[in-house]
Amino acid sequence: MSSKAKLPPPDGFIDATDVVCPMTFVKAKVALEEMDMGGVLSIRLNEGEPLQNVPRSLKDEGQQVLGLQNNEDGTYNLLVRRAAE
Repeated sequence: MSSKAKLPPPDGFIDATDVVCPMTFVKAKVALEEMDMGGVLSIRLNEGEPLQNVPRSLKDEGQQVLGLQNNEDGTYNLLVRRAAE
């Protein structure tokens, strides 16, 4: 996951910095389920446990992790394409 690659613009955005694991994953999963197949979601996550767990859990669910951007404030934006039901 590189922030240097050209990434598609997101179709949606959620801020999951206000919840803790496992709710960060749940919030991301629900937002993806509400999107059309192929839609891209930007998920703002805190560093640490959410950053470690959410990308891995989404991949395990069959979603496509496209990239990660460091916001330089202790948060990251994770881009995910909805690829599975």
